[in-house]
Amino acid sequence: MKFTQASLPGVWIIDVERHGDSRGYFAETFRAGEFERHVGAVDFVQENESMSRRGVVRGLHYQAGSSAQAKLVRVVDGTIVDVVVDLRRGSPAFGRHIAVELSAENGRQLFVPRGFAHGFAVVSPQAKFLYKVDNYYCPESERAINIFDSTLAVEWPFSAVEAIVSQKDASAGSFEEAEFFD
Repeated sequence: MKFTQASLPGVWIIDVERHGDSRGYFAETFRAGEFERHVGAVDFVQENESMSRRGVVRGLHYQAGSSAQAKLVRVVDGTIVDVVVDLRRGSPAFGRHIAVELSAENGRQLFVPRGFAHGFAVVSPQAKFLYKVDNYYCPESERAINIFDSTLAVEWPFSAVEAIVSQKDASAGSFEEAEFFD
């Protein structure tokens, strides 16, 4: 695995090495010691999977307070544009975001530490998205920022008219209304 520090402090892009032949390939997608050496110690307690079709945009989600979650995300079928936003007040990157293409083809993973909002847009016919988290989901702590917030100005691959968004995500508040991390 190749670990590359992203332009947002604490966010890591992880390129997985695939060993292939005519039968297919093998890839090691997580090794605790290697992960700890580059990123730090993270104890993942839950793994989730979602499937979405082209045009779906999910996010920008995060868990507040003691329910905050670090995530290790990857795509096992299809392609997405993955977006993370720094919500840590003391961070030099506070309010900034990055977008990274994750696909089954490139095998790339993204580590998102606690203190970030996260979302993605599906650009292939469908995508299966897997992510490990270091804290259990808590519905009372769930928060969201509107994906089309003008302050963040994320360049999604779909317009507000084209994007397929849940009612909950469509009614999410602005960046200014977000619950930030200290």
